[in-house]
Amino acid sequence: MRLSQMLFVTLREDPAEAEIPSHKLLLRAGYIRRIASGVYAYLPLMWRVLQKVSQIVREEMNAAGAQECLLPQLQPSELWRESGRWDTYTKAEGIMFALVDRQEREMGLGPTHEEVITAIARDMIRSYRQLPINLYQIQTKFRDEIRPRFGLMRGREFIMKDAYSFDADEAGMKLTYQKMDQAYRNILRRSGLAFRAVEADSGAIGGSGSQEFMVLADAGEDEILYTEDGKYAANVEKATSLPPDAEPSPFKKYEKRETPGTDTIEKLCQFLRCSPTCVVKNVLYQAIYDNGMTVLVLVSIRGDQDVNEVKLQNELVKRAGNYSAKTVLSLTVPDAAAQEKWATKPLPLGYVAPNLADNYIKPAKPAPVGMQAAGRVAPKFLRLVDKTAIDLKNFVTGADEAGYHVVGANWDKEFQRPDVVDVRRAVAGDRAIHDPQQLLQTARGIEIGHIFQLGTKYSVALGATYTNEQGEEVPLVMGCYGVGVSRLAQAAVEQSHDKDGIIWPVAIAPYQAIVVIPNVSDTAQVQAAETLYQQLNQAGIETLLDDRNERAGVKFKDADLVGIPYRIVTGKSLKDGKVEIVKRATRETQELPLEKVVSTLSQWIAGEKGDGMKR
Repeated sequence: MRLSQMLFVTLREDPAEAEIPSHKLLLRAGYIRRIASGVYAYLPLMWRVLQKVSQIVREEMNAAGAQECLLPQLQPSELWRESGRWDTYTKAEGIMFALVDRQEREMGLGPTHEEVITAIARDMIRSYRQLPINLYQIQTKFRDEIRPRFGLMRGREFIMKDAYSFDADEAGMKLTYQKMDQAYRNILRRSGLAFRAVEADSGAIGGSGSQEFMVLADAGEDEILYTEDGKYAANVEKATSLPPDAEPSPFKKYEKRETPGTDTIEKLCQFLRCSPTCVVKNVLYQAIYDNGMTVLVLVSIRGDQDVNEVKLQNELVKRAGNYSAKTVLSLTVPDAAAQEKWATKPLPLGYVAPNLADNYIKPAKPAPVGMQAAGRVAPKFLRLVDKTAIDLKNFVTGADEAGYHVVGANWDKEFQRPDVVDVRRAVAGDRAIHDPQQLLQTARGIEIGHIFQLGTKYSVALGATYTNEQGEEVPLVMGCYGVGVSRLAQAAVEQSHDKDGIIWPVAIAPYQAIVVIPNVSDTAQVQAAETLYQQLNQAGIETLLDDRNERAGVKFKDADLVGIPYRIVTGKSLKDGKVEIVKRATRETQELPLEKVVSTLSQWIAGEKGDGMKR
């Protein structure tokens, strides 16, 4: 392609809307253009990158035995109501674009396709002889993000590959899951990216287990905790670890003490001269379930630890049935305005005890016959205690009175033992469970892939069954596997760039080489460039020709900004029958005879692609 004939406009200054390097560079280099908040046009250079990524994904999925299809973006609400996720996606998380068509039917633009694919399987898979089946698609998805940001990283419209597998049993599903794990590793290696596969929370998708694939980058939104021995890595939302050992309590008997101005753990420990590991702090949360019921949750945890709200929400979802609900719509620390709606009197914040009296909650008004729990508050606190606090002896905790704490307290004596849960947030520096000698390290990552062991969650909900060898009708066992194609492309830029621009890995670069004519008035430079341009493309090396009537400095800056792996300059050395070749990644410069350019570049490109496969 000749730049003189291409839609090619670069910017010298960073756009005001862009916050992270990759977003700035993709806009400046003319790869994408913002159309609306979280909505971008993929311009010719970017579309070539996305095609490269899609082809790698397609090849690895096909090699793993998956079959490509294309599912509708517009989905009926009935399917989502069958799975129980319509309210979650349109009200709780609010990420689904929903609409009503002219026949008054509710529809949604698909952020994901579990319901659609399960309905297809329900209609078409009858017998165990048809299994296993793995179907995938590459297409545009939609999410109504509250705050779209970082360009293609968190957009409202994006390109994604999602796959869905159907197996006869859990063993078969796990085998398919392992194949997808390997396929994802191959995709990232072939794309030339440094990454980590980490344990992850399954979130709204659900299932028994999941794994995220993180491209390592300083601007990553996710925190990863891992060990140097390579045997453990997890998203901080999912991570587990061994906390520091608790220090022995200096208090030997139970008593109430005046502790003025000690409404934080730090102030309390300074006043009492004790370690925060001797303290049980009690954190109040307000959970709203999908039937409208509000439940007040009191979490007791060791004073030096913090609550992982993702883990807590998962625990509350498990208890949804106790409140005639299916899932949690929101989980917050109630502010003063929220407390006024249900509290009979001001709470002793900073001094709350594990047995905070239930009479702080206003009595529930009887619901009209046939009405749901909308707006009602459960009459009792749901009390939970984290594992870090359950073994403490003679601990310090609140006394339910401002300015007072109790010391020397014990479970099953002064305080009734609540349900024990694991809701602690793991942090860097903690000891690893698999080897306490290993300390957790931290890194930032960009999630570009997520694979799930769904099990029978959707097949049971939508009635997708098959007949097994014994003639029994049983639910299909499912897996789900997603890769953000457009997200991966930007993640590559975030991982690999410098002050002058993008440094594309060869495998996904829009073009592999660019031939630059420093002076288009010089006939010899133009003729040599034209010849190389033709020869390189004929040899299968995708090549741009910068034949614009611009200064050489402008062309060199643009080449660096756009990030093409190899730059060939028909400049001063042409008089010796040579051209200058610059490697974008290392800035290494080399002069080569004209007749050796094609063969040398072919070797370099093959070598880089091979390194990507081995990485």
